[in-house]
Amino acid sequence: MTEHLKVEVVGLNRVKGKHLIAQIRLSNTGTEKHLSWAGEMGDHTRPLGEIKWASGIGVLDAQARTWLLPYKPAGSPCMCSGRDRDGLGPFIDPGQSITVYAVLPAPSGNPATTTVVTPVGPPMLNVPISDETPAGDFPDPDAEPVTPLTRRLILPSESLDKSEETADDGKDLQVNLSSDVLFAVGKATLTPNAKSIMARTATLIDASPAAVVTVAGHADSSGNDAINDPLSLRRAQAVQHALSTLLTRNGIRFQTQGYGSRRPLYSNDSDEGKRRNRRVTVTFPKPQPATQEPVATTPPGATGLTGTTKADGQPIAMEVTGLRRLPGGLGLLTYKITNQGSAETWFRDLHHAQDWEAYKYQAATNVRMTDVAARRQYLPGRLEVPTDNGADFYCACTAVSGVRISTEKFTPAQTREFWNLFALPDTADTLQVKIGPFRDLHVPIQ
Repeated sequence: MTEHLKVEVVGLNRVKGKHLIAQIRLSNTGTEKHLSWAGEMGDHTRPLGEIKWASGIGVLDAQARTWLLPYKPAGSPCMCSGRDRDGLGPFIDPGQSITVYAVLPAPSGNPATTTVVTPVGPPMLNVPISDETPAGDFPDPDAEPVTPLTRRLILPSESLDKSEETADDGKDLQVNLSSDVLFAVGKATLTPNAKSIMARTATLIDASPAAVVTVAGHADSSGNDAINDPLSLRRAQAVQHALSTLLTRNGIRFQTQGYGSRRPLYSNDSDEGKRRNRRVTVTFPKPQPATQEPVATTPPGATGLTGTTKADGQPIAMEVTGLRRLPGGLGLLTYKITNQGSAETWFRDLHHAQDWEAYKYQAATNVRMTDVAARRQYLPGRLEVPTDNGADFYCACTAVSGVRISTEKFTPAQTREFWNLFALPDTADTLQVKIGPFRDLHVPIQ
């Protein structure tokens, strides 16, 4: 996202079988004399170290469905290169390079390759991991107390009729059933439309190794606790009873609870947010896929994956550059936006999604992928960051706020590449992709 900041992985070494040392070379390929690097490489999901540390270097642990970031020692924000501490200075001069490092947990399963993530561009796939000792002097995470920083990656999808939304974190499925479809207003008796929704959820539970299934009722902020609490509980009990009659597998126990309006998923400041918060959530271990997904090693060869629109009168072009299948049911979508006009303009449609309020910061969330045959829509992945009051969610995609606040501003002929992580259905080979206001595209999965 910073045009003349070149990022290269020059070392990725597994240490003691459990740590990873990543070395990244940063180069100024332009003529700007004061190209800042620390803010560009900072981790925007933690409050410390954004400006002075290379804290945004990480890897994607596909098997554990987590985003791994540098350790946090007791005495500093990040076990990684520091601008002042390591004497790197704030800027990189034209034609010059610096090398920064990060020490973080190794991805699970002892993989030969991994996906390296940085804040400055799309994830880098299939990067080899060496088990040789890295050259250089790096801190030992076993020599002092350190805190691992992992972000759980949640991949949501929903039915096209909005009757349910599923969040997949690689371990559990959280199926949010729309109360507007399941029940009449103020009632806890299942409607006829609920039958097919219950059947799909029961099939998923049957296919999972679940011994315990949690059913939780939720309300929006309308009304009060005296109404919302008992209603949400009765609705959860109605769903639990329906599921128990549909399951074909024995030995499954249910835990049922009503939370009223105390656990919203979305802001209650909009009608859409309230609709999504009126739900019954069914949580159980994820069913295991029958076969391992293939890993992409070649770039896509499809043509015609383009679209055009206008922003402030200027022609804006879009081109999908890849939809690649990663291990663990993940998919990486990359696309380019170009200002083909003669004047500078802002193209702000990338973050104008209906669910933008669900995220801590603005990002390129206005992207949807649809499996037309299965009538299912996939939403951008989310990174979950625990807080004292619950959790904040960050888009697993290009940020357009904070350090990236000018990301949606384009000079004439300027091109930027954006990315999103999604869940991918196991059987589909093509998905319908909708990016902002551009036309629908049928994009092959590579």
